Amino acid sequence: MKVLFLPAYFYPETAASSYLGDNIRDALCKERIGIELYVPSPSRGISAEERKKYKKLKYENLSEGYLKVHRFSIYAEGKNPILRALRYALCSIKHFNRGVFAKDARTCDVMFISSTPPIQGAMAAMVKKCRRDHIPFVYNLQDIFPDSLVGTGLAKKDGLLWKIGRVIENFTYRNADKIIVISQDFKRNIMAKGVPEEKIEVIYNWVDENAIIPVKDEENELFEEFGISRDKFRVVYAGNLGNAQNIEIIIEAAKRIRDKGNIEFVIFGTGGLEDEIKATKEKEQLDNLKILPLQPYERVAKVYGLGHVCIVACKPGLGGAAMPSKTWSIMSSGRAVLANFDEGELKEIVEGGPSTSPSTSSGTDSGTAKPCGVFTKAGDLEGFVAAIEELSQHPERCAEMGRNGRQFILENLTREVGTRRYVEVIRQVAGNGLEFRV
Repeated sequence: MKVLFLPAYFYPETAASSYLGDNIRDALCKERIGIELYVPSPSRGISAEERKKYKKLKYENLSEGYLKVHRFSIYAEGKNPILRALRYALCSIKHFNRGVFAKDARTCDVMFISSTPPIQGAMAAMVKKCRRDHIPFVYNLQDIFPDSLVGTGLAKKDGLLWKIGRVIENFTYRNADKIIVISQDFKRNIMAKGVPEEKIEVIYNWVDENAIIPVKDEENELFEEFGISRDKFRVVYAGNLGNAQNIEIIIEAAKRIRDKGNIEFVIFGTGGLEDEIKATKEKEQLDNLKILPLQPYERVAKVYGLGHVCIVACKPGLGGAAMPSKTWSIMSSGRAVLANFDEGELKEIVEGGPSTSPSTSSGTDSGTAKPCGVFTKAGDLEGFVAAIEELSQHPERCAEMGRNGRQFILENLTREVGTRRYVEVIRQVAGNGLEFRV
C-alpha cells in the first residue's frame, strides 16, 4: 500500500501545525506503508543558502525507504499577497501534473490532501477525475474555506470571492472519499452544507505531550530573557495577530486593568495587526502589556508556562470555522485556559461539562470532566475582564485547572491516539491493509 502526499510545505520549512503532517507520515512509515511526496523546493523560514541547497536536491529517500520526497522548482514565497496566491496556483498546477502523470505517483493507492492552501482539495478532485484508476482521496480539513476568508476580513459573506470559494468547497467535498475534521463543530458546519455524515471522521489535533510539558517558574528562563515579573498575575496570548483572533479584546482588557498593578498581559505573536497593536500600546502607554516575537515550537511549553492563564479568542460568529488547537498546547503545558469564544464544543471542554470524547470516532458521552479553565462569550469584554480580575485573586485555582487540563490531554489527545486514527482512515479508504515492500 502506498499513499500520495501533495503538501505545500515540507521539511526544512516551518508552517502552522506542520508537526501534524510529520507525525502522520512517521506513523504510516512505522506501519510499513509507503509514501510518495511531491513538494515545492523550500523557501519559508530558511536562509538563501539552505534554499539553494534544496533546489539542487530533487529527490530524497527517507525513513528506511518508506518515504520518497520529490521536489520541484518554483519561486520563493514572499509577503506580497498577489504573488503568494499566484505561487499557490502554480504549485497546484504542478501537483496536478505530478499526481496524474508521474510514474511513482501512479503506483499509489490513495491520496492524502490537506486544506492549506484551500485550492488543494479541488486540485486533488481533478487528479481523481483524470486518472483512469480514479484514485480515492482523504481530505484533512484544518480550516474551513471560504468561512475562514470572512474571519480574516479578506471576503464578505455572499460576496463574489465567497461565492467562488463555496463552489470550490462543494466540489472538493463532493469528490473526497473521506473528510477528516478537527472538531464536532466542524462536522456540524459541513453537514449543514450538505456533506453526508458517513463521509466525515472527527479526529482532534493532538499535542506532543512529551515535548509540551508543565514548566516550573523557577526553571523557565524566559522570565529573565523578556523581563517578565514572577510576582505578578500573568495573562498570556501566543499566536497569530489577525482579525479573526480578536486581539482587540486583549488590548481593551489591558486598558481596563491598567491600574491593577498585579496583573500583566504578555502577547507573543505576529500578523496583520501587529503594527497597529504596537502603536496602540505606545499611544495608550500600556505598561501592563508586553508584545514579543512569536517563539519557535520547541519553546511553546515555556511560553505558555509564563502564564497563570493563557488566552484562546475569536471574533463573534467565527468559532464555527476555527478550532483553536492552541487550546491543547495550553492544557498540555499545565496552564488554565481563558477562552473568549463562540459557545459550543470548546465551552464544554473548558468548563468540564458533558462532552464528546476526542478519542472516539463517533463521539460518546464521556461524563463530566474537571474544569480546565474559564469560558467567556466571544466579544464579551465585561465578562472577559471580570474573569481575569477574579482569577488574579485565586492563582491556586488556576493551578488546579491547569493540572486538570494536563490530565485531559494525557487521556485523550496524545500523538499515539491521533495518528492511529489517521492510519485507520487512510487504510479504510485505500481499501486494503497490505504492507508496502521496499
